[in-house]
Amino acid sequence: MPSTEERRVEAALAAAEGWPGVREGETIRTVTRPGLTLAVRRRAATADDLEPALFVHGLGGSSRNWSSLMELLAGDVECEALDLPGFGASPPPASGDYSIPGHARAVLRELEASGRGPVHLFGNSLGGAVVTRVAALRPDLVRSLTLVSPALPELPPQRTALPTALLGGPGMSRLLRRLTRASSPEQRARDVLSLCYGDPSRITPEEFSAAKAELERRQSLPYFWDSLTRSARGLVNAYTLGGQQSLWRQAERVMVPTLLVYGVRDRLVSYRVARRACRAFGASRLVVLPDAGHVAMMEYPDLVADAFREFRAGAAWEG
Repeated sequence: MPSTEERRVEAALAAAEGWPGVREGETIRTVTRPGLTLAVRRRAATADDLEPALFVHGLGGSSRNWSSLMELLAGDVECEALDLPGFGASPPPASGDYSIPGHARAVLRELEASGRGPVHLFGNSLGGAVVTRVAALRPDLVRSLTLVSPALPELPPQRTALPTALLGGPGMSRLLRRLTRASSPEQRARDVLSLCYGDPSRITPEEFSAAKAELERRQSLPYFWDSLTRSARGLVNAYTLGGQQSLWRQAERVMVPTLLVYGVRDRLVSYRVARRACRAFGASRLVVLPDAGHVAMMEYPDLVADAFREFRAGAAWEG
C-alpha cells in the first residue's frame, strides 16, 4: 500500500501533466525535495553556457506569470520558474507551512538540490519577499536579485491592497468558496488580471485564455483556497515582525546587486515605497515604469527584460 508521501507525489505528477498555459519552448516537470514536491517550468535556452536564473511568483500566481519574460531572456540566462507549494501545479507542503520563511525554505531546497546556484533570482510581490529572505540567508546561492513590486512592509498599505490583506482572516477560505460560486471563471480571471495590470487593455487574448484555464484547473483542487488564504496570512504576519526577522532588516542584509522594478499604476504595492527599498538594498538600481501595474513582467516584459540586461551589464553589477 503506498504511503501518504507516495500518494502525494503521484497526485502532483498527475496535476502537472497537461497543465494549462504551457507555451511552445516550455516544459513543466515535477521534482521531489525533502518534504516538498514542486512543479518547475523551464524555458528552452537559445544559447549555450548561460548563467542560471530562477523566477518566483506572487500571491495567487504561478510560474506562468514569468513566461513572457523568460521567453525574452532565453538568450541571456537559463530560465526556470517554480510553483510555490500549494500554487500552480505544486501540491501543498507536507508541513502545511505557508509562511514567508516556509516558502523561502522551499526555494532554498530547490536551489540546493538542483545544484544550479548561484542564480539570478527574480521575485514578484509575495515572491519578492520570499527571495529577499533567500538572498539574505544564502548569498552563496544568489548572483543577483531582481524584484518586481516586492511585497515589503508598507504601513499603512494602499486602500486597494486591503482586500488582499483580508484574505488571511479567519474563515476566509470557506467564505471565498461560497462567494465565488456565483461568478464565472471568465469573470474571476478578468477581475484578477484587471487588479494586477496598470492598463487592463493590455491583457492579450492569449493571456486571458491561459489565466482562465489555469484558474479553472486550480480552483478544482481541494487545497486551492487554503493555500491562498494561509499564504496571505503568512505575508501579513511577516509585515508585523520586528528585529532580525523584519523583512526590511532582511533586505539590509542582502549583499548581491539588486534591481528594483516598480509600476506607478500598481494598486497593491505603492511605487512610493521604492525610496525605502533603495536605501535598504545596498547595491541597488531602481526602474520605475509609469504605466505598469503590479505585474510589470507580464504587462511590459520587454521593458523589464531591457532593464535586467542593462542592470547586469552596468555599474551596480560590477560592484
